[in-house]
Amino acid sequence: MVGIDFGTLSGRAVVVRVADGTELASAVHPYAHGVVSERLPGADTALPPQTALQIPEDYREVLRRAVPAALTEAGVSPHQVIGIGTDFTACTCLPTLADGTPLCELDRFADRHHAYPKLWKHHAAQPEADEITDLAAKRAEPWLPRYGGRISAEWEFAKALQVLREDPEIYRTTARWIEAADWIVWQLCGHETRNICTAGYKGIHQDGAWPTREYLAALEPEFADFAREKLDAPLSQLGARAGNLTEQAAAWTGLPAGIAVAVGNVDAHVTAAAARATAPGQMLAVMGTSTCHVMNSENLAHVPGMCGVVRDGIVAGLWGYEAGQSGVGDIFGWFVDHALPADYAARAAERGIDPHQLLSELAVDAPVGAHGLVALDWHSGNRSVLVDHDLSGVIAGLTVASRPEEIYRALVEATAFGTRTIVEAFTAAGVPVHEFIAAGGLIRNPFVMQTYADVLRRPISLIGSEQGPALGSAIHAAVAAGSYPDIHAASTAMGHLEPAVYQPDPERSDAYDHLYGIYTELHDHFGRGGTEALRQLRRIRNEVT
Repeated sequence: MVGIDFGTLSGRAVVVRVADGTELASAVHPYAHGVVSERLPGADTALPPQTALQIPEDYREVLRRAVPAALTEAGVSPHQVIGIGTDFTACTCLPTLADGTPLCELDRFADRHHAYPKLWKHHAAQPEADEITDLAAKRAEPWLPRYGGRISAEWEFAKALQVLREDPEIYRTTARWIEAADWIVWQLCGHETRNICTAGYKGIHQDGAWPTREYLAALEPEFADFAREKLDAPLSQLGARAGNLTEQAAAWTGLPAGIAVAVGNVDAHVTAAAARATAPGQMLAVMGTSTCHVMNSENLAHVPGMCGVVRDGIVAGLWGYEAGQSGVGDIFGWFVDHALPADYAARAAERGIDPHQLLSELAVDAPVGAHGLVALDWHSGNRSVLVDHDLSGVIAGLTVASRPEEIYRALVEATAFGTRTIVEAFTAAGVPVHEFIAAGGLIRNPFVMQTYADVLRRPISLIGSEQGPALGSAIHAAVAAGSYPDIHAASTAMGHLEPAVYQPDPERSDAYDHLYGIYTELHDHFGRGGTEALRQLRRIRNEVT
């Protein structure tokens, strides 16, 4: 099997043995354009604040580059491959013509930023998200509680409404408003499919229906037929066969035409299968630039601030829950890139180690609370539980004696406190977390993971793969190709889990309880109406930029 994970900055392909999930080889291809947030390629005009776009051709290049490279490294004949599966960051969506052509690839729209795919971290549609939420609450729309009471600026409806208001011609030319997770499958099998996961979590599709035409018209008259005209299509179950690999896609990838192409999926949700986290009560945190928390349950409950609960959203037959943090690794990276003193960078270079490793080593042995700091992990806004991307980061307690490693540690702790806030919200709502499992790039940092174990007061299990989403996509492809009857069976055979790798230290956990109380006080003050200072600062910045 071949699994492909389309991430924020690159695409990763892995070749996997169907019998036991052994990863034979992998290859990574960085996107040539990365995240487009300042200017469109070849343009001089600055993009609006909080814009995050991508280039569709970068996705196709992953098919051309990463897949053949992984096959060569594995020493596997392409004819041994029986299926291909993919996953994508979400919500990453784009406007296309009826045949799937992205509008940004039309010459007349190449200089129009709303013609490009909007990456998950595109937060410029926050005003539209607020309107969508406020109107739904006013009308008591039944789907709103399924999203924790708030609709995110990251999702399909807010982004599309922004396009309608700011570039009506692009909106009217759009025949299909589609998740990149479904668009890449379209590229592979030659026809449009829609997966139940992105439709439910990012497209407000609940109980077999989209938001009503009357509700959408109340937002904006021309928005009334958005769902019916630009979204609506039969939804496919995860692990189903979307179609067969086309001759064109076979030429791109070097794989045989006609092999199974699995229905699209989201990077975090597909990773559950790779981590053997498909049973109820197993919360999986996919920790990278951001963190996405997913978990299955037999019960439907309304969890404040969750990103969504969707029937069959992770595996068939269960309610799949999602929550998340908009910034985690991004926050650590921000500090290293913009606030690390030159002498620290030089020390790391002299030792031949990453600055993150240096800061972790310097921070790890200090007593909990010795830095006198508490931070709020909102540098990229808050996804859960406040669902507000107009919020921003805070570091409280700074003095002229504060050291870089202390600030770095406070930022790591803040993200752990944010995760604890999410876990406690689920537990309080009657959806208990029985096991906490971590995946993603950050699990390679022992300091970060031990901090999380201490803050959460619970053991942390780790996925046994460095390419969790790509492995998960390969597992779904195995089901699509008929090698396993369902995702549970494929996960048991092909997934990899290392149980309880990190154990909480009771004394440190006790000390973290005190800091968490202060975090919660600041969290509620800045995020729940104690002050509008952070939102006012964001408005001022946007007005003068």
